[in-house]
Amino acid sequence: MGDLTGWLTGSLTGLFLLSFSAATLLPGGSEAGLLAMAALSAHSDMTLLVVASAGNILGSVLNYWLGRRALEYQGKRWFPVSANQLSKAQGWFSRWGQWSVLLAWVPIIGDPITVAAGVMRMRIDLFILLVSLSKTLRYMVVLGLFNLLA
Repeated sequence: MGDLTGWLTGSLTGLFLLSFSAATLLPGGSEAGLLAMAALSAHSDMTLLVVASAGNILGSVLNYWLGRRALEYQGKRWFPVSANQLSKAQGWFSRWGQWSVLLAWVPIIGDPITVAAGVMRMRIDLFILLVSLSKTLRYMVVLGLFNLLA
């Protein structure tokens, strides 16, 4: 456990990478890493909030970019989403609109929402604003509850 504790107490890069990967379609739980850093490191909550948020937001921007590029490859056999699945995602996004990006922080549905935003060609500035708001507020709540209960 000593090596893990040492890594956690000093590695803002690790927190950034964990938060980044958790926002992509890769599995990961950045909240656990954030809480471990809050409990074991000497970094301020503000530093942890900024690092985790930046990683998570940039991971969502990657999803957006992949969504923007996705339609170029939809006819390929290896393309991982069927035409029916893509149509459903586009219909869902059209129905709920750009404000659904505020749910980007929600497990399971958040990552596909950010990809759908790219597919639907949502304005990137509005996308970044809404994703930043939702991701940062989520981490603020997590840290706030941790401090309240610790």
